[in-house]
Amino acid sequence: DAVAEHTVAMMLSLTKNIPQTDRSVRAGKRAPRESFKGWNAKGRTVGVVGIGNVGTRVARICSLGLQMRVLACDPYLTAEQIQARGATKVDLATLLAESRFVSIHCPYDDETRNMIGARELKAMQPGSYLITTARGGIVDEGALAAALKSGHIAGAGVDVWIDEPPPVSHPLLAFDNLIATYHTAGITHDSRNNMADWNAQQVAGILRGVRPPRLINPDAWERFAQRFERIFGSRPD
Repeated sequence: DAVAEHTVAMMLSLTKNIPQTDRSVRAGKRAPRESFKGWNAKGRTVGVVGIGNVGTRVARICSLGLQMRVLACDPYLTAEQIQARGATKVDLATLLAESRFVSIHCPYDDETRNMIGARELKAMQPGSYLITTARGGIVDEGALAAALKSGHIAGAGVDVWIDEPPPVSHPLLAFDNLIATYHTAGITHDSRNNMADWNAQQVAGILRGVRPPRLINPDAWERFAQRFERIFGSRPD
């Protein structure tokens, strides 16, 4: 929830020029209001790259809350599965061509390293927006800087970087139409409380002999079960 909400907040802040307006007011520039004219989200298309837990939540906020059209690219899910998550399945090329907003939510691995580079950014609509809250390295930072400089990309929200936090000399930080955070999207009071609660529940369950739902190393469970049985005299579930 926290990351999804952060994503949508970035998207809306970019299209409404909220950071630029705030800076102008604080600087006493009194620029004409028309110079901060933005866009409505309703009726526009957002493309979600990777529709897992976070991507699904973004899709639902955008479709149900903002009445947007949602496309999703995820090679590991069927069209029916993606539809159940609130989006229409397309390939990456179609998503980039048809989306006013592109939001990245896939894992970082050999398959996705620099997946959004100069070619993909060029394939996006002129005046579109890119938001990435997944992992640094999926979006080519140099290519994004070039796309912002050319004006082809109207704005970007970046929460994840190759180096976190990015150095103040980072080229992307020179752009007024970029919102920069540093892997803080998931850090809220609620998310931290939820994580602690989930951990406590799993520890309590393990001590009762219940296999945890978020078992990271399944191969270790059999040895743990044997040990549990030796100590407590009963086999865990």
